[in-house]
This record gives sequence, structure tokens and C-alpha cells, in this order.
Amino acid sequence: MTRILGIDPGSQRTGIGIIDALPDGRCVHVFHTALHLLDNETFHLRLKQIYDEVGEIVETHRPTEVAIERVFMARNPDSALKLGQARGAAIVAVVGKGLALTEYAPKEVKQAVVGSGSSDKTQIQHMVGVLLSLPGKLQADAADALAIALTHAHTRASLTRLGIPRTAWRRR
Repeated sequence: MTRILGIDPGSQRTGIGIIDALPDGRCVHVFHTALHLLDNETFHLRLKQIYDEVGEIVETHRPTEVAIERVFMARNPDSALKLGQARGAAIVAVVGKGLALTEYAPKEVKQAVVGSGSSDKTQIQHMVGVLLSLPGKLQADAADALAIALTHAHTRASLTRLGIPRTAWRRR
């Protein structure tokens, strides 16, 4: 079994999702949440909250691998910079714990989970719920994080079936 932590970084909410990828190819839901960051007085405190809470989640759930969404180019440069800083806080939290990290573009995640790289958030929420047998509607950021973890699980399984060593195929 491989425990995978998926992270959907954001400067207002950061999605967290953890699944277990079983040897038979099934994925089982372990945990999900959205870190709500807007209660902090400053942006710097938001980054600290991401760092602290991701670190606590790693300690509690002990994932063996981590997948995170790659930054896409936003229309607003300030938003893109804040997103990059939030992503950096999450990355430092997991890399500081000695975990391997793989990055996925938003379109890759949508393609892997929904089957279309142009799907919307409601489609991702629905498919994540179906794939993990979760009742009710998931919070959007948490659903995205679980989708990132599922993408990583499916990619790992495909590489194994193809006989490609994980170290030979590494997203940067």
C-alpha cells in the first residue's frame, strides 16, 4: 500500500486529500480538508498556517508520497505570485519531512480524473466522489486535492504496468 497526500495550493484555501493506493489498483479515501486561510491578519501568517498544518497532517497521517498541483499562469501577476508562495510553503513542509514530491499540471489532473482536460470543478467534485465512494458533495479545494492524489496513484500504476522505474520518470 502507498499512502498519497495530494495538495491543491491556494492563498485563500489550500486543499488537502489523502488516499491509500492498494496493490490491486483500488484507491481508498483516508482524509480530506480545506485549510481556510483568510482568518489570518497578514499573508505571511497564511503561509505559516499552510506550513504548520501541512506538517501536522504529514505527522498524523504518515503519507509515503506527495503530489501537488503545478502553478498555472494566472491573468493577475499578484495572484500568481501569492499562489506560488502558498505552493512553496506546502512544498517546504513536505520536503522538510523527507517526502518525495511529484507535480501535476491542472489539465493532467482533469484528464486523469474526469477524462477531459477542460472539465470544471463540479465535474471533478462528482468524479472524485464516485471514484472514492464518498457520499455528498465535496468541498471544491479538498476534491481537487483528492483528484491530484488519484492522478498520482493512476500514474504510478501505469508506470509499474509499463515496467518504467519511478526514478526514470520524474516530473519536475
